[in-house]
Amino acid sequence: MEEQQPVIVELNLQKIAKQSLWLTFLPLIALLIIRGLLQGGLFMSFSVWYVVYALVGYILLIVIHEFFHLLGFRMFCHVPWKNMAYGVNLKMGVAYATADQLMDNKGIRKALLLPFWMTGVLPAVLALYFNDGVLLLLGAMLIGGAAGDFAMYKELKKFPDDAMVKDDPELPKLYIYPAE
Repeated sequence: MEEQQPVIVELNLQKIAKQSLWLTFLPLIALLIIRGLLQGGLFMSFSVWYVVYALVGYILLIVIHEFFHLLGFRMFCHVPWKNMAYGVNLKMGVAYATADQLMDNKGIRKALLLPFWMTGVLPAVLALYFNDGVLLLLGAMLIGGAAGDFAMYKELKKFPDDAMVKDDPELPKLYIYPAE
């Protein structure tokens, strides 16, 4: 019996970078308008400490974003912790989380969107509640940072839920094995 060849899906990082800018800019404008309506002011005050808070917060939220991918792989795809890895690919300028085994399409799609909700939407909602301009900016940036996740999700939606997916550990590439 011949082994089934996977369908290979490669993501275009330049296109995703442009989408990321729009996915940051548009929610930021919307959040600032909502904040203005709720709190009566559109703009934030500025200090050096806000810049430090924003930089530290951004780095922390990127780490947490990747952790939520791993948690999603564990919860939705039942991948053992020892079969997962995360890090930063400095050459491509991206943080990543990956698993070295096949995962079902339905589960991996959930794992792709978990960080968007937890590090993008939740901080944005908390920012509106606490009237925190820096957290609002961070929420918008992490919503935009999910552009690659949305691109993968969009591609995976084309395949059945029970298709098996293997993530490439080094490239923005997925190997999809349609269910038989």
